[in-house]
Amino acid sequence: MTTLLEAREVSKIYQMGSTKVFALDGVTLGVGAGEFVAIQGTSGSGKSTLLNLFGGLDRPTSGEVLFESNSLAPFSKKEMARYRRRSVGMIFQNFNLISTMTAEENINLALAFGGLKPAERKKRAQELLDRVGLSDRAEHRPTELSGGEQQRVSIARALANRPRVLLADEPTGNLDSTRSEELLTLLRQMVERDRLTVLMVTHDQDLASRFADRIVFMKDGKIKQG
Repeated sequence: MTTLLEAREVSKIYQMGSTKVFALDGVTLGVGAGEFVAIQGTSGSGKSTLLNLFGGLDRPTSGEVLFESNSLAPFSKKEMARYRRRSVGMIFQNFNLISTMTAEENINLALAFGGLKPAERKKRAQELLDRVGLSDRAEHRPTELSGGEQQRVSIARALANRPRVLLADEPTGNLDSTRSEELLTLLRQMVERDRLTVLMVTHDQDLASRFADRIVFMKDGKIKQG
């Protein structure tokens, strides 16, 4: 399996007054192309910090993050923005949809950032909504959708520009068990059908063990297992 994402001896230190807090402490982790990896650990173990570094939302204090064997370290702000737009998609626990926009418009916005023309955007948005089983909800705003439907829209938006990696931070945190299962079934299908690579932070041991190829356990900013 080809390694797609990699962290090499990555540390992230925050200065809290006179105290140094190690959010990540020498983490090394490789994620293969088409692999579904779950990250687990207690609150404050560094899970979300690691996800943010892989997503190009933050930079490590030391060590390096690589995508397709290329270090993100030399990237300018513009190059990092392009990486976030084209190579990785992110979904979050609270969906982060724009409340005044319909499901289709939320996806359309991501496609506009990707440079697609209006006619192409409409076609692609409809394809994505169909893919996540929401073609009949295109004109609904987030308040008119259930939590599970909102998270499906956020997945469609994250996949708008055909990223290689989907980074998911507690994607089932606001969903009941039935909707959580539906969501992870959808992600699993995408892994198998499209060779999408998924890196998911979750507190749900049962879902992680059933849907992920591998579980990584973190504690105190370090990887303990996986």
